[in-house]
Amino acid sequence: MKILVGVKRVVDYNVQIRAKADGSAVELDNVKMAINPFDEVAVEAAVKLKEAGQATEVIVVSIGPDKAQETLRQALAIGADRAILVPFDGTTEPLSVAKTFKALAEKEGAGLVILGKQAIDDDCNQTGQMLAALLGWPQGTFASGLTVSGEQIEVTREVDGGLETVVLKLPAVITADLRLNEPRFASLPAIMKAKKKPLDNIDAASLGVDLTPRLELVGVVEPPARASGSVILANAAELVEKLKTDAVLV
Repeated sequence: MKILVGVKRVVDYNVQIRAKADGSAVELDNVKMAINPFDEVAVEAAVKLKEAGQATEVIVVSIGPDKAQETLRQALAIGADRAILVPFDGTTEPLSVAKTFKALAEKEGAGLVILGKQAIDDDCNQTGQMLAALLGWPQGTFASGLTVSGEQIEVTREVDGGLETVVLKLPAVITADLRLNEPRFASLPAIMKAKKKPLDNIDAASLGVDLTPRLELVGVVEPPARASGSVILANAAELVEKLKTDAVLV
C-alpha cells in the first residue's frame, strides 16, 4: 500500500506573526519557515505504518514555491521515501489542493492519504474532507490513534464529547491531530540521506488542476495589544462596583 502525505510550508509556530505595513499580507521576509506541525505528525504516522510493514512506500507532496523543497526534504529526513512538488507561487486554497491530491492519489495508486487536520497559517480544516468527497473514500478526521488491520483502518477521533472510534475500509483519507504521535527528531545521517532521495516536480496543469485562487484577500490586520494587568484589574473593580449598585437597585 502506498501512502500519500501532504506537507505545507508555513511560518514557524514559534514566530510572532506580523502584518505588512500596507495590510496586504503577512510579513514573510526574513521569517523562519517550517513544516506545518499537523503535517509533521501525519508524516510520522505514515512512516510508522511503513516500519510496521503495513505500507510499501510513503510519498510526501507539497504545493508551493521552490523553497517548499526544503519542507519536503524535512519530511524525507523523517523517513518518507520520495517527494513531489507541485510548483505554485500564489496562495493555495483547500478545494484546489484537494483536487490536486485527488489527481496524485489516482496517479500513484495510493491506498491511504494522510493530511494534517489543518494548516496553522489559514486554519481552514477543509482539505481532507473535500478530498474524501472528491475521491468517494471514507474519512477519519482529527485522528489521535491509527491501527491498520488488513483492508481496514481503525481511527480514534477527538470529538467535543471525548473520543470516538470508527473503522474505515481502505482506501481512506485521514487527517491527523497533534496527539496522534510525537514526530521523531531527524538525525544528521537521515538529513544527509534525504538529500539523495527523489524529489519530482509535477505541474498542476498536467494533473488537470487550476490552482488560481477563487478568493481575494482584502486585508490583514493585527489583533489589538492585550491590556496590562493593572488595566484588567481596574476594569474588573469597576465591574464589581457596578454589579453592587445594580444589586442595591433591585
